[in-house]
Amino acid sequence: MIQVTIIGSGNVARHLISAFSQSSFVEIKQVFARQTETLSHLIPSEKITNNFAQIQESDLYIISVTDQAIESVSAQIPFENKLVVHTSGTVSIDNLSSRNRKGVFYPLQTFSKDKKVNFKEIPVCLEAQNEEDYLVLESVAKSISDKPFNISSEQRKALHVAAVFSCNFVNHLYRIGSEICTENNIPFEILYPLIEETADKIKFLSPEEAQTGPAKRNDTTTINAHLNFLQDNTQKEIYKLLTKSIIDNGKKL
Repeated sequence: MIQVTIIGSGNVARHLISAFSQSSFVEIKQVFARQTETLSHLIPSEKITNNFAQIQESDLYIISVTDQAIESVSAQIPFENKLVVHTSGTVSIDNLSSRNRKGVFYPLQTFSKDKKVNFKEIPVCLEAQNEEDYLVLESVAKSISDKPFNISSEQRKALHVAAVFSCNFVNHLYRIGSEICTENNIPFEILYPLIEETADKIKFLSPEEAQTGPAKRNDTTTINAHLNFLQDNTQKEIYKLLTKSIIDNGKKL
């Protein structure tokens, strides 16, 4: 069994606590949270501290805080030559303090506070400075996920940008679609089957093959009708930009 200390109390930290609590391979030795009461429903209060000086020895320390705080937090871990990792999609492994062995344990998923996830299906991107530490991280990842991946810091930067396009920007487009529906007294749920089918079919087709719609067909009549319908200038500009990108991509093929 591997003893793990988690530093942080945000969405990723909370989901890791829940996942590790169900693992027979990992023991959560301790959790650091500035406001200890925020995690009391997930783990016994005696395992929570808000004092770096009270952090106990573990086999692995997982820093799950904001990107801006990773470097300073790693410097405050009161041990040397321990395996310390962060969960960021963008921060380099080099940003961790050199007092300890460095690594990355990045679960590639969108996490919300009150939305449960199946951690077994979540890819966990791993990086370490040596093979022995990588194998430790791989074992820990496999205890909660079926999808560990060896991903370098440079690859992780590219992956995070791709994830922003594929998740965050897409979700913003859902918000615009919801707004248009609400303004016209249409229930947004009418789009659920379309959204689900769009997400599902890229498991079987490439995004290029799955692309449909007026921009794909270069249907200028429909495109212009849509632009005339939209009254919000930001929505119009987004529509124009995405339409142009789809049309231009079709010309490359």
